[in-house]
Amino acid sequence: RTLSNENGPRGAPWNVLCYYAEEISVRVPLQAVTTPISIWSEKILEKLHIPNIMAQDVPNLPPDYYTCQFRSNKLERFLGHENKDTFFKTTQRHQILYEILARTPYGSLKRGEVGIGRLVSEHVLTAAFPLHEGPFEMPKTPVDPQSLNMRQILHHYWARWACWRKYQPLDHIREYFGEKIALYFAWLGFYTGWLLPAAVVGFIIFLFGIWLMVTDVAAEELCTSGDTFVMCPLCNICRYWNLSSICYTYKAGLLFDNGGTVFFSIFMSLWAVTFLEYWKRTSSILSHRWDCSEFEEIEERPRPEFTALAPMTVRNPVTGAEEPYFPETQRLSRTLTGNMVIILMIAIVLIFLIAIILYRTILSIIIYRSQNGFFIFSAGRIASLTGSMLNLLVILLLSRLYTYLAQILTRWEMHRTQTKYEDAFILKVFIFQFVNFYSSPVYIAFFKGRFVGYPGKYNTLLGIRNEDCGASGCLIELAQELLVIMVGKQVISNIQEFVLPKLKAWWHRRKLKPAPSQEVIDEPDSEPGLSPWEANYQLLVCEGLFDEYLEMVLQFGFITIFVAACPLAPLFALINNWVEVRLDAQKFVCEYRRPVVERAQDIGIWLTILKFISYLAVITNAFLIAFTSDFLPRLFYRYTTGGMRGYVNFTLSVAPANYTQSHMTCRYRGLKDDKGQPTQDYYHLLAIRLSFVIIFEHVVLLIGRIIDWMVPDIPEEVEIKVKREHYMAKEALAENQSLSRTVLEEMERQISELRHRGRTQSAMNDISSPEQEDKPTV
Repeated sequence: RTLSNENGPRGAPWNVLCYYAEEISVRVPLQAVTTPISIWSEKILEKLHIPNIMAQDVPNLPPDYYTCQFRSNKLERFLGHENKDTFFKTTQRHQILYEILARTPYGSLKRGEVGIGRLVSEHVLTAAFPLHEGPFEMPKTPVDPQSLNMRQILHHYWARWACWRKYQPLDHIREYFGEKIALYFAWLGFYTGWLLPAAVVGFIIFLFGIWLMVTDVAAEELCTSGDTFVMCPLCNICRYWNLSSICYTYKAGLLFDNGGTVFFSIFMSLWAVTFLEYWKRTSSILSHRWDCSEFEEIEERPRPEFTALAPMTVRNPVTGAEEPYFPETQRLSRTLTGNMVIILMIAIVLIFLIAIILYRTILSIIIYRSQNGFFIFSAGRIASLTGSMLNLLVILLLSRLYTYLAQILTRWEMHRTQTKYEDAFILKVFIFQFVNFYSSPVYIAFFKGRFVGYPGKYNTLLGIRNEDCGASGCLIELAQELLVIMVGKQVISNIQEFVLPKLKAWWHRRKLKPAPSQEVIDEPDSEPGLSPWEANYQLLVCEGLFDEYLEMVLQFGFITIFVAACPLAPLFALINNWVEVRLDAQKFVCEYRRPVVERAQDIGIWLTILKFISYLAVITNAFLIAFTSDFLPRLFYRYTTGGMRGYVNFTLSVAPANYTQSHMTCRYRGLKDDKGQPTQDYYHLLAIRLSFVIIFEHVVLLIGRIIDWMVPDIPEEVEIKVKREHYMAKEALAENQSLSRTVLEEMERQISELRHRGRTQSAMNDISSPEQEDKPTV
């Protein structure tokens, strides 16, 4: 049976639509909202009298209404109830029909044989999807913009590359794709806009680093030292080398390791807190405007699969309705099993990390033995760069494997609602991905080079000398690792999002090709002779928003947790996100089948994860500046000596006398005496570093809490609108409303009669006794 066509679903009778609309808490309009929608940047530009190049006039703006939950016995109190064909929106009809199909059993309930999703997964049906509203290409002849279908509007005013600097038509996206997808694009656009000031400040800090490359006294001292500083060999078979040979590498390290990074770390920590606070305000505005502000607490229904497989029912304490129930003890045991799998996978990640560490060390030894002068000079950088690329490959492969396992485990845990199901799945995958993506940068930032030992007493791992930082320090290696992982992943992801959908679509159409002589053209929607459902079937299956959110949240972690090592990270993130918005828009409008509408109150557990990352970033950057950067040693030396002359010599120690590899005296990085023991300056500097961590963390978190307190989560105007909507819903759904009106009219009639009688009696009294004083009547 055909459930939908270009004009919207028509497969369900009116009484069925009404029954399920009440069952799934569909919200319908009570009264139009007349307050215009305003954007803060528009207001600022208007006050400054600056033309707004981001504004555009998008036709067919969906109207905004005060709404309440649908009740079939109160139908006449809702706007538009006279026209049954247009009373429920197209997306609401999609929701109702999908709810029916998802609940319907086709076999044994014990085996979970219920719902159209299971039929598609078992290949009984090839696909189930709502139709797009016609083609997305603009008509060849000029037409009135108001006559365009919603898909054409979204393509022309949103998905094209020419719209890169325009506001996103969020209300149109919500009208066509639903609240969940619209909230994702709202968050992505909001995040991209907030990246602009972070990218500008980071670029200024980078320019400051370039200036330091030319003017830094310590860099000049190192580059002109010649044979003054002879360094100990970096491995057991390596040779002595001059510190002056790393002049350019040392200067390059100043791009990422300078005093400006301290300011930038504080700035980015406060930026992250402020960004999240203002996103919560924006989210509350959108969730109320899109009728989802009470979705998770009251309106969200149990998942169809949960409804079919739950062994018992209990009464919902909020709604009072009987709902399916799965015992918490059984779910807890399944959750613990899932956690064991997470721990196992994290252990595998750490094993691969150790393997990559050993790979870098062994590759350096092989290169040193090659007797090739060029490769020997660059052995450390070659091993570090190839190790980073190998680490990226391992990360991507393990990510795919674990995501598949997490889906199976989360489905097995039997979560009641779709929100809880997605939150559990997201949390599992994020914990793994967090370790997967950040383990290598954390190792370089905080562990690499800390357990090397000193000449004559080097520490080993599996018989191999522990890995040390490069001659120019660990921070430039950390910056390299971040750029390889973050930028490399972004480039690979964008290439996949641009190329793979087109290849998949081509292959999909090739498989569906009915005859060898028939040509396959680029746009299946315009292919003659195909019915709408056949043209839509040639499009790709929408894979959801999980991968999109995960990519952005991991990016957020890179630009906040390790921002002290790479001030250019926000700039690369900004460029990537400008591309990401258009790529995602094109996928949803042009290349994906239309997904079933899903409602959402906010971005879910992703917001909690972002808060965790923002707090972790404060602590991480404090330790990064204190223990990995040269900022505090430079500050300490400048304070104790009054200048930077001799700083290079201050950071180097002399190898112990029992170091018998050669009679030549050599130096190594560290504050130690001739016996390999820490000097007094080492302990002074350690105290300064620990004090800096405590002060930095407390000051930044305190300012963050003040910002949190100053910015309310819900604007005052939204609170007023919520109260107004609750009042209107209460009036509309009151059982005694009709009786109240009748009683009120009767009371007014009786009062009117009493007043009339009073006036008549008063007039008669005046006639009968004119000398009597006037008395008031009631």
